[in-house]
Amino acid sequence: MASLGNYTADRGHSTILRREKCDAYLLIHLETVLGEGFRTFLYFLGLAYCFIGLSAITARFFRSMESVVKHSRTVETIDPLTNTKIVKNEKVWNYTIADITLLAFGTSFPQISLATIDAIQNVGNLYAGGLGPGTLVGSAAFDLFPIHAVCVVVPKAGELKKISDIGVWLVELFWSFWAYIWLYIILEVWTPNVVTLWESLLTVLQFGLLLIHAYAQDKRWPYLSLPIERDERPVEWVPVEVVKYSPLNKVHDRHSEVSQVGEEENSGIVDIFSIHSGEGTGHFYQNLADGDVTESSTSNSGDIIPEESDIVSIWKQQFVDALTVTGSILGNNLWQKCKLESAESRKLNNIYLRVARIFWQSLLLPWKFLFAFVPPYQIAHGWIAFICSLMFISGIAYIVTKLTDLISCVTGINPYVIAFTALASGTSWPDLVASKIAAERQLTADSAIANITCSNSVNIYIGIGVPWLIDTLYNYIAYREPLRIDNAEGLSFSLLVFFSTSVACIGVLVFRRLTIGAELGGPRVWAWVTCIFFMLLWLIFVVLSSLRVSGII
Repeated sequence: MASLGNYTADRGHSTILRREKCDAYLLIHLETVLGEGFRTFLYFLGLAYCFIGLSAITARFFRSMESVVKHSRTVETIDPLTNTKIVKNEKVWNYTIADITLLAFGTSFPQISLATIDAIQNVGNLYAGGLGPGTLVGSAAFDLFPIHAVCVVVPKAGELKKISDIGVWLVELFWSFWAYIWLYIILEVWTPNVVTLWESLLTVLQFGLLLIHAYAQDKRWPYLSLPIERDERPVEWVPVEVVKYSPLNKVHDRHSEVSQVGEEENSGIVDIFSIHSGEGTGHFYQNLADGDVTESSTSNSGDIIPEESDIVSIWKQQFVDALTVTGSILGNNLWQKCKLESAESRKLNNIYLRVARIFWQSLLLPWKFLFAFVPPYQIAHGWIAFICSLMFISGIAYIVTKLTDLISCVTGINPYVIAFTALASGTSWPDLVASKIAAERQLTADSAIANITCSNSVNIYIGIGVPWLIDTLYNYIAYREPLRIDNAEGLSFSLLVFFSTSVACIGVLVFRRLTIGAELGGPRVWAWVTCIFFMLLWLIFVVLSSLRVSGII
């Protein structure tokens, strides 16, 4: 199988394109017989299809994470004045810690798992390989610029979403920038091109310092927090969905609202590729009482655990919905019976749009069927679905890395150029999807932006710290030798470009906060201007870094 490390032997050549025979393949050796152009087209097509799959499973991952964060526990206290017992529900998860661990760590899991697997395979080698510092810097640039660009245009025209806790954001931003400064110090200052056991251990431990500092800022601990007041933030991590409707063609019972899980997943998958979803084009509904299956709507009743038969019905419905391609598209008689005169229904009268949606649903069908095996998020407060979603994300991300390696091999493009672009975007795609969903569903911009900054921190402290710790520990025990980093000379330039463009990005966010009062949304024209500017910063980083690692500048 192709890998980045296999095509860096001639890295001293000052070229972006190299012409070498590529004997690597993805599935069968017959691939090597095909023309280079056709192979490249197939690999890019597979890459795009993997991005669709990552979008679909990340939507399910976000839903399961919501269920985890919503979990509460019953706390009994005694009122000292009246000596009466007070029973109340408290959230198990602190929202700041949830943003860093569940959201940022979860969406960075592809980089972490792939880098860890590569480190285990690389044990005994004195040189590090796989997802090295260069790839993670490219991933950081993708997180900071394109994801901010998407999130800023997600809210409806005129809608403003701002960070409610500036203090926590500043702490997260500090640790995000410090992570890459620390990376530069290790590779260029203390021990150039070498990583020692203590350096890797300190790298991992700094993730714990990030958690402690962020929690201290959230709780406003004296001496450890910035004296910055936070705005009022919602009680819920995500706003409670008002379930007003239930499908007409389904049996209703006290858990009937959970039968919409399949439809919700479908809308979530399609919504990934839209700027803002409308009222939805799924099944038709009738009024139903408000409520949530995983958590009581009252403060005293606690969590409602669905019965086993309900869980089986929900899981079965996931497969039914996954295999339904045209149920809500070609049901023209049903449209007429319900007399829905929405703009979306009028659009669907266009035969071309109908065909396009049928094609799109058919394209999604294999992914939907595969992800239907993920248990419903109503089980165990969403933890099982959360873990299974991470496993699927890592599996698809692994295929993405192999496809990008093959594209580099077949086309002769410098593997570091591929790392800055396709590989960085592929492994960071779940970050983009999760931040976009957070920007849509949450009332503030905290989680959407925290996912960006914290993912960059996690990529270094865990995504590169743990693999380094594995290899340096083995090398220290077996050889009494440190771990050597191959081709680190171009990293300082990439970091310099990253820091310069990052300052411009953060400066624009601060300017938007001071002028229009929010980091995300606002007037549509200014939102798109900001989006284009962020994408321009990313292009500057990619072009300059690619030219540098190719020896052209």
